[in-house]
Amino acid sequence: MPMLIPLILALQAVPAAPAAGGAQPPSTIFAEPAALFIAACDGENDARVTQPELNACLARSFATAEGASTGKIGYISYADWSLKWLGDRNALPSPFEVDRDGDNAITLVELQARFAQFFSRFDRNRDGVLVREELLTIRSFAPNAPPRSKRR
Repeated sequence: MPMLIPLILALQAVPAAPAAGGAQPPSTIFAEPAALFIAACDGENDARVTQPELNACLARSFATAEGASTGKIGYISYADWSLKWLGDRNALPSPFEVDRDGDNAITLVELQARFAQFFSRFDRNRDGVLVREELLTIRSFAPNAPPRSKRR
């Protein structure tokens, strides 16, 4: 019996193995859907995207949207375009921010203008060319992380 007590205490001190398939730590590096689209517009396969490459790519993708042959697509067609090319119907940019004249339709010119704004924002070194490094966003904290305690 006296040998049983140390054995029980020793078993309690053994750390439990982590659960298989446990939660992955949250990412601090991510790419916005618009950035992924822009990266896919690399027409020269040189890992660099210029504004003309982006505009040509937008024109090709816009042409696949229902109603594009009329020069305008409605918000539902835009949601379908967004699902196909950005990965989600609700991905940004929303149709409300693309439709600059408020006519409830989106033209290629409006889409290119909105993506030109993305291009400008992502082009950190202002050289007119986007490289993968510029298309990534790095957070200084993990989303849904517990708040850091303040040092005193």
